[in-house]
Amino acid sequence: MSQARHTGKLVLTVPRPLDTGGTVLITGGTGTLGGLVARHLVTTHGIRRLLLTSRRGPAAPGADALVAELAGLGARADVVACDSADRAALAAVLDGIDPAHPLTAVVHAAGTLDDTPVDRLTPDRIDRVLRPKADAAWHLHELTRHHDLSAFVLFSSAAGTLGTAGQANYAAANAFLDALARRRRAEGRPAVSLAWGLWAQASELTGALGAQDLERLGRTGVAALPTPEALGLLDAGLAAVRADLVPVRLTTASRTGTDVPPLLRALVRRPATRRRAGTLADGPAPAERLAALPEAERRQALLDLVREHTAVVFGLAAPADIGPNQVFRKLGSDSLTSVELRNRLKDATGLKLSATLVFDHPTPAALADHLHERLAPALAGGPEPANSAVLSSGGVEEHELVRLEAEFEALLITASDAGERRRIGDRLRGLLRRCAPETTDTPPDTDLGQATDDELFAALEEELGLS
Repeated sequence: MSQARHTGKLVLTVPRPLDTGGTVLITGGTGTLGGLVARHLVTTHGIRRLLLTSRRGPAAPGADALVAELAGLGARADVVACDSADRAALAAVLDGIDPAHPLTAVVHAAGTLDDTPVDRLTPDRIDRVLRPKADAAWHLHELTRHHDLSAFVLFSSAAGTLGTAGQANYAAANAFLDALARRRRAEGRPAVSLAWGLWAQASELTGALGAQDLERLGRTGVAALPTPEALGLLDAGLAAVRADLVPVRLTTASRTGTDVPPLLRALVRRPATRRRAGTLADGPAPAERLAALPEAERRQALLDLVREHTAVVFGLAAPADIGPNQVFRKLGSDSLTSVELRNRLKDATGLKLSATLVFDHPTPAALADHLHERLAPALAGGPEPANSAVLSSGGVEEHELVRLEAEFEALLITASDAGERRRIGDRLRGLLRRCAPETTDTPPDTDLGQATDDELFAALEEELGLS
């Protein structure tokens, strides 16, 4: 078994070199990172037997080429289709390992993403992410109790340590891995959880990231790890005494603290304060600056502020590229960009702003008007008002109709099953009856109970002009 020393109440598990005569199991082994780790274990640590598992197994793209490449390096790799979150299936795979080359190390690199803001999480979205990460890790923990392991490596994520917008389910899954590594070390068993930052090598998890996503990550102070550097950190993790480590490449260049995770803000340099006439970017409290401006200039200053932060969030060259009536969702707005823009404006104005701010006020002009309305009472020494009403003195504003359309589209996207769509439809019909009861009565020859979900949503889309 692994060597362990007791120092008072602390159990110190001493890492030991990988056993070159045994088998190393890599979950997610046919993926990009799994393949990189497999090659590295062979070329750097002299491993000669590998068991690579993934949901598709030998049918995974590139699996045959990876096996052939490893063979050329002098190692035998067996590829098996296995859902590691299925305890019985995983147990069968472990039982099938050749006793002549027993299991001596585990690298759990499997995982998946399902990004969504915390207020839109559903049990399905949580389970979709926790199963391949947390459930599989627990099964590996329990099913390898009788194996003499030299290493038990968990591929975690910095999302569980630093927090990442829209990844509450992913953060929870990885925090579980960190806690599991600590538990194993406390029991005198080998384990290290590596809470990785972004790898420069695109993988199944990061391959869909666009330039805008990468820029957003860069604004947090986290840079991409080149593959050689990442593999060097893997080696450091294998030799580490600590149970959980955060291998992340940080950039401490001057930046505002708005996008930087709280844990990293002490590491970055604050930019020198720059004052520009008519803006709210720096200086005293927003209310004080607005109080010194005439009405028209107040509104323009807020509009400039919104456009400035929108340009940063959406990766546009200049605020001038964004028209006052540009609809955010046509810029590619999603839940992550909406939360980031809300957070930036919250920090810039000192206001408490709703997580649905960008959906509620879907253009820079509408959003600037809302901020002006929220800040106006502070100029007069009064309390902040509640969120503005949908109706104004001139009737329903056009931007409010756009907001309702955007909300409806978001509901259509996030509805996870037929039951949830029916509940949404019931609520929408109730709202329509409150607005215009005479227009929502069901004609005698229409039986909504016989209509399918698709027919109901098609009718609603047509009514709202979305078809």
